[in-house]
Amino acid sequence: MNKYARLSLIAAAAITMVACGKKDDAQPAAADASAAGAQAASDVTVVKIGQVSPMTGPISHLGKDNEFGAKLAIADLNSEGVEIGGKKVKFELVSEDDQGDPKIGTQVAQRLVDAGVAGVVGHLNSGTTIPASKIYSDAGLPQISPSATNPDYTKQGFKTTFRVIANDVQQGTALGDFAVDVIKAKKIAIIDDRTAYGQGLADEFEKAVKAKGGTVVKREFTTNTATDFNAILTSIKSARPDAVFYGGMDAQAGPLTKQMDRLGIKAKLISGDGAQTPEFIKLAGDAAEGQYASTCGVPRDKMPGFAAFDAKFKKAFNTEIQVYAPYEYDAVRVLVDAMKRAKSADPKVYLPEVGKTDYDGVTGKIAFDDKGDIKNGAVTVYQVKGGKWVPVSTVGGPK
Repeated sequence: MNKYARLSLIAAAAITMVACGKKDDAQPAAADASAAGAQAASDVTVVKIGQVSPMTGPISHLGKDNEFGAKLAIADLNSEGVEIGGKKVKFELVSEDDQGDPKIGTQVAQRLVDAGVAGVVGHLNSGTTIPASKIYSDAGLPQISPSATNPDYTKQGFKTTFRVIANDVQQGTALGDFAVDVIKAKKIAIIDDRTAYGQGLADEFEKAVKAKGGTVVKREFTTNTATDFNAILTSIKSARPDAVFYGGMDAQAGPLTKQMDRLGIKAKLISGDGAQTPEFIKLAGDAAEGQYASTCGVPRDKMPGFAAFDAKFKKAFNTEIQVYAPYEYDAVRVLVDAMKRAKSADPKVYLPEVGKTDYDGVTGKIAFDDKGDIKNGAVTVYQVKGGKWVPVSTVGGPK
């Protein structure tokens, strides 16, 4: 038995040695594969792009709409295998919530600078975009807003500020002309929310109305958090206006329209792009029917890439587009197009190329003037008909 036991031990040892030998042989192969994977990963350059919009609060639906547009652009770019300067690039979105608050806007702007983003798309509101733009300018970071329309944004003289949408001089003028020439309103009341966007648009609208011979019978203001407009509207009702203009966002424009109807004010509401949303119709209910609002761009059926974009958007996020998602998508791609032409994602190197943009986007042709405003910006006026926004007229656009 001892003899057989010794033989068994020798056989077991031999098997163990063979097994160990196989394991040792496998280790270099696994190490080689791991090294190859690491090498492949090291060949890909990560480029961070910042995105800022209000993703909490009363207009978070618009902020998420912007973020979704950016996410779709990043996904498409990564699937295309973009190369910059001969190197493969992977894009990462760094998204921040400014809550529509100017103070928070500057805080998140600094966070993006500290995070080392190569460029920024945003902010949504003019009131946050303008103060944040100084921080980006000081850091030399290109900033493209898909939705901030206040003219002051690009009047500051910064070389880093751009927008892919018409400004409020164009929008306010188009709306003022429309009110007097098309609706034939002679007496007009104006309300604004005292934000950079709402008040700025209302100011431009008032200038246009007066230039056309119209009369502003009342000028009132509220806030961008208000929900009760009865006192303002009671004062306006006594002036018997033919139209009421509201400068602000849909979160206030919807309830304001409903309260106008409840008080028996027959005047049509006219507003800007902040109210030209599906959410406005939802908030205003039956009172939305027949009201007007504009948006800075051509109608969606005239946008060259909208149909395909809309299908991808709905498939990815299972929701409808609010307003600015296509412009956000284009803004991301304009940044990357400039990087590709400059053969660098370094803001110092590619910034000059942003100003030379000549890009065919989802929303149409994108090129900038010397201030950073889009050339030939269009403005379209819509009316709610049958519970949907229907385009009525378009001013401007690509030549």
